[in-house]
Amino acid sequence: MRHVYIRGILALIWLAAAVISGLGGNLATAAFYVLLGGVCLYSAYAMWKKEQNKD
Repeated sequence: MRHVYIRGILALIWLAAAVISGLGGNLATAAFYVLLGGVCLYSAYAMWKKEQNKD
């Protein structure tokens, strides 16, 4: 379960970086950070569902 929390926190950090980059005007970097945040969120969700079905 620890992996889910770590991946979720990393996703939030990437998404916060995307917002800061977007506000700074660097849209290409913001889009990249949104992609990274989405991948981390998907990974955390998939791991969470896998652990829920295990029980």
